[in-house]
Amino acid sequence: MNNENLLGTVQSATLKKKVTNGFILNVNDKEFFIPEEEISENMELNQNVQCFLYTNKKGDNQATLEIPEATRESYGWAEVVEVIPNMGVFVDIGLPDKDILVSSDHLPLFKSVWPKEGDNLFLSLELDKKGRLLAEPISEQEVLDDLEEAPKSLLNQEVTARVYRSTKAGSAVLTGEGYRGFIHPTERKEEPRLGETITARVIDVKEDGTINLSLRPLKQEGITEDAEAIYDYLLENDGVMYLHDKSSPEEIRDTFKISKAAFKRALGQLMKQDKIEQKDGKTTIKHN
Repeated sequence: MNNENLLGTVQSATLKKKVTNGFILNVNDKEFFIPEEEISENMELNQNVQCFLYTNKKGDNQATLEIPEATRESYGWAEVVEVIPNMGVFVDIGLPDKDILVSSDHLPLFKSVWPKEGDNLFLSLELDKKGRLLAEPISEQEVLDDLEEAPKSLLNQEVTARVYRSTKAGSAVLTGEGYRGFIHPTERKEEPRLGETITARVIDVKEDGTINLSLRPLKQEGITEDAEAIYDYLLENDGVMYLHDKSSPEEIRDTFKISKAAFKRALGQLMKQDKIEQKDGKTTIKHN
């Protein structure tokens, strides 16, 4: 096994010799440097230690006794520390002197849902064709292979979760307990970012143990919120809009990001409050 094959893995290493500012570890007859601040006083030469292997910023082989959650054999959460639009994002997996790149190839097509600094990605490490360590977000199949089944009692409860996958079909999330959740586009007003931490309401616990979530408020609250959004829109457009209860679902969603049913409920509330009227294919503010 060459040095490149060892990178990103946890290995048993032998403390071979003292050098300037550190020690040399021997792993399968290959040498890795470890800074002296990582070696405690009670460690001795020829002692075996468990360490994580990588290359530092200079490209030299280095080891650390601080084992990150994310390795080539394991997944872990890592915080996004830098976003570079044409390259990807760098994450902190816990190395003392190096962040790891998540390539744009493994990020959503639309940069509007790319993670921001402070978001967290669930990932493992891979080697690229040049033998460099890269981080790669978990795949859907890997989540399903290690699924923690959610209990039925979770229905209507609020959960905190992080988005691990973002697609046109919706957002896939993992809760702190390891439950896999899904947010359909109709259950949100804005698409959450990959890596964003969200609080959502459980609207279904499925037979396979996964959960469906909503970022929308409960119906009664939602009517009020949607009605306010429609009334604000009317105020901003001289009291007139060319949407009404017979408008197409697509037109309504394009403007308000809500379903036609939610739109009609909100219109009904505004009409009940005598704030609007519908006439000649228009909805207008009612001036009493």
